[in-house]
Amino acid sequence: MRLINSVVAVMFFVTLAACDSSSQTNLKTGIWRATLSRDAHKLPVILDISKNPDGKTYTVYSVNGAEKLRLDTAYFQNDSLHIPMLLFDSKIVAKLEGDQLTGKYYRYLNGATSGFLPFEAKFGENYKFFKEGEAKSAKNISGSWATLFKNELTGDTTQAVGNLSQTGTAVEGSFLTPTGDYRFLTGSVNGDSLYLSTFDGSNAYLFKAAIQADGSLNGSFWSGLKAYKTWKAKPDPSAKLPDADKLTYLKPGFETVNFTFPDADGKNLSLTDARFKGKPVIIQILGSWCPNCMDETNFLAPWYKKNKERGVEIIGLAFERSDKPEVSGPRIKRMSDRLGIDYPVLLAGTNTDEATGKALPMLNKVMSYPTTIFIDKKGKVRKIHTGFSGPGTGKYYDDFVAEFNGLMDKLISEK
Repeated sequence: MRLINSVVAVMFFVTLAACDSSSQTNLKTGIWRATLSRDAHKLPVILDISKNPDGKTYTVYSVNGAEKLRLDTAYFQNDSLHIPMLLFDSKIVAKLEGDQLTGKYYRYLNGATSGFLPFEAKFGENYKFFKEGEAKSAKNISGSWATLFKNELTGDTTQAVGNLSQTGTAVEGSFLTPTGDYRFLTGSVNGDSLYLSTFDGSNAYLFKAAIQADGSLNGSFWSGLKAYKTWKAKPDPSAKLPDADKLTYLKPGFETVNFTFPDADGKNLSLTDARFKGKPVIIQILGSWCPNCMDETNFLAPWYKKNKERGVEIIGLAFERSDKPEVSGPRIKRMSDRLGIDYPVLLAGTNTDEATGKALPMLNKVMSYPTTIFIDKKGKVRKIHTGFSGPGTGKYYDDFVAEFNGLMDKLISEK
């Protein structure tokens, strides 16, 4: 959830001309089961690979249950397949040997490698943790779970709500926290153990837990290259989080927000511009590096296309890894093109508390990406929503969509 510098970006196009034709020919298309290795554990990843019409490049999807997330165009350099994920400053580089790929999943920071995980993949295998018939279970963990994650190094804890659905031994769902969710998780129950994972280019999550005699869960959570937490969960149909509409709020004396920031082309845009006057406005605080923001944008972008003729506007305020327009401008454009964003997205600063506090001094604090501000026709803030419950959260996503549409219908219809 870091930008590959311009040199690396140029290399992407140069390497296309240096493709090894024999490797291209030998790469089988279809489903590949991959794993990322971390602390002696294997995080499974399902990839769907197809060759593009140019005969040189490939389309790659990361498959997480119902989600098929397209990664950037893949290509060969010599005998290795390169799968870039430019929005998330990451890349898979793996050598092809028959039906096997072996290499590394890299993360980047300011153009330099910040770390990697070993990567392996095998063609033709389409399962996550267990082959068909291997997992056995008399347990069913469907339902809501009151969950607590704990960082064992710092002692910090995070309250969460698990929403899981089990069919046979297959499990899917997610965990919601006050600042967002863990996206599309899929896996299995086997005996008294739960296994879940997801991979979207930025997030590489692995959850394991033991089902206790009292029905509770006691587990571990590995995230990315280094992060690790333990977690406990108890079945609780009424489990809920703090009110997401009360975490970020206007400071006393303020009724609205004001700002002027440049778009990806350097043109300044202000909330006081004529195009926004007398209209309800949604302000989306986001970052191109943020998968949860991607989920929200996948909802907002088509919603705006369908509803903009009703007299409503959306403005994205991007807080990026860099505040330099020449660095973050192309990232914002890439995100807008990838996600089909028709509304303006402005470069508001970096994703630090200091920068967000300077950009939006009327707010107590930006706690999460995304954060969404709803403004009425008179320019007053009517609601500030922290985080986003994405499609992986099931009923929580459905509830969000219903509440969102209800609020926007009201703001649009007001005089």
